[in-house]
Amino acid sequence: MALTNKNIIFVAGLGGIGLDTSRELVKRDLKNLVILDRIDNPAAIAELKAINPKVTVTFYPYDVTAPLTETTKLLKTIFAQLKTVDVLINGAGILDDHQIERTIAVNFTGLVNTTTAILDFWDKRKGGPGGVICNIGSVTGFNAIYQVPVYSASKAAVVSFTQSIAKLANVTGVTAFTVNPGITKTTLVHKFNSWLDVETRVAEKLLEHPTQTTLACAQNFVKAIELNKNGAIWKLDLGTLEPIEWTKHWDSGI
Repeated sequence: MALTNKNIIFVAGLGGIGLDTSRELVKRDLKNLVILDRIDNPAAIAELKAINPKVTVTFYPYDVTAPLTETTKLLKTIFAQLKTVDVLINGAGILDDHQIERTIAVNFTGLVNTTTAILDFWDKRKGGPGGVICNIGSVTGFNAIYQVPVYSASKAAVVSFTQSIAKLANVTGVTAFTVNPGITKTTLVHKFNSWLDVETRVAEKLLEHPTQTTLACAQNFVKAIELNKNGAIWKLDLGTLEPIEWTKHWDSGI
């Protein structure tokens, strides 16, 4: 999928991997990049505009833990302005297993709500045009960092949810895939709390092993969006982009 003249909504597009990915996206001559984030960063928005003045970059304050009705209201405003949206990127995430409810709310429930809200505008059963959803998961969604089981489980939920959305594409007209970064040099992993403090040095131990830069991750992130493979589970680790083949151990048969 060529991204030229596309309209993209990026949830949490100003932090860590998100900001570098936004930088890469605007280089693709988008028509509009709409960033929804909890914290305003005028300097980052100005930088994105300067990278490619042909792309209209817009910011709206947004907390993914907002009720579904509030998310729908915000999307109504965005769709009224843009008329069409081609891609939704769900990128919000936290890593702190002391904050159990918030971890689930930000990493999973918020993603589900944003996806559910945009279906009001995209669902072909309602006359919508369809669309593409890119959800940011994590390699921990395949194999947990067991010292942070809440975070890891929330990312496994993202992978599972996105697989279901992908398989519903013939019903809704909406395709979906996940990008799943490995350990990346961001503030997210500099220091974080393990569940019940089972490992006080989990961040330090992770960073003793090879990691990737946010730029390398972002470049592969955008490649995955351009490939636009429905149902894909992409692993973005150590500067590589690799499709994961999910082994089927059970099938509902319906």
